Order: sequence, then structure tokens, then C-alpha cells
Amino acid sequence: NLEMGAYILDEVPQDALREVYDRFPILEERKDQKAGTMSGGQQQMLAMGRALMLDPDLLLLDEPSAGLAPDLVEEMFDKIDEINEAGTAVLMVEQNAKEALRRCDRGYVLANGQNRYEDEGTKLLNDEEVRQQFLGG
Repeated sequence: NLEMGAYILDEVPQDALREVYDRFPILEERKDQKAGTMSGGQQQMLAMGRALMLDPDLLLLDEPSAGLAPDLVEEMFDKIDEINEAGTAVLMVEQNAKEALRRCDRGYVLANGQNRYEDEGTKLLNDEEVRQQFLGG
């Protein structure tokens, strides 16, 4: 499953594979399992792991917490933080705005396809107008 992320390379980089397995141990345990039979959280980890196989400078994530059990959401965000702290920039679209804003350096709030607000994540999280209109008070 993970090796598909390195499909453009002549050889699978074993150091990258080890790094992904270290970050997501469940993927090593299930390396022979078909991706479609994995849980939603495992599939999200697999998607991130595939992307990380090429050691990208930027990781694009589209709603990484969507469909996850509540107890896995924080774990997923922790993994994203680890990836970012290891030097990979992360650009994320996320429906769990409160958690994303708590953790991001810079946030953007879109409404009807327009950028309505942009600032540091914690400033947006604490902005009364943003809280009332987009974060449920």
C-alpha cells in the first residue's frame, strides 16, 4: 500500500518507508491488508503515508478528520503536527475548524467561496465575529 506512494521512483526508499511505519505503526501491522478493508482512520493514515513516501516539502490535506471516530480526531491532528514539526509544510482544508485553528500557524475562513478572514489561527479562534458566525459562538 505505501509503496504506491513512491511509484515514480525506480526503487522504494526504505528510509522513507521506515519513517512512515514509525509514524503510523498500525500501517506496518496491516501492510498486507487491502486498503479498502481498513478503517476510515487507517485509510487516512495510509493516504498521508503514501504522500510522505516522496519526502514532500508540502503536504496537502483535504479534511483529514472527516469520518473519523471522535477519539481518533485528536490523534490524527497530533500526527499532522508531528509531520509539520519534522519540516514538512502542511496546507489543510478542514471542517473541524476549531481544532484546525488551534493548531495552525495561519488560518483562512471561507464563506460562499470568498476569503472572509485570515490571520494567525489562535487569533481567528478568539475573534468574536468569527466565533459567532462560523464556530457556533
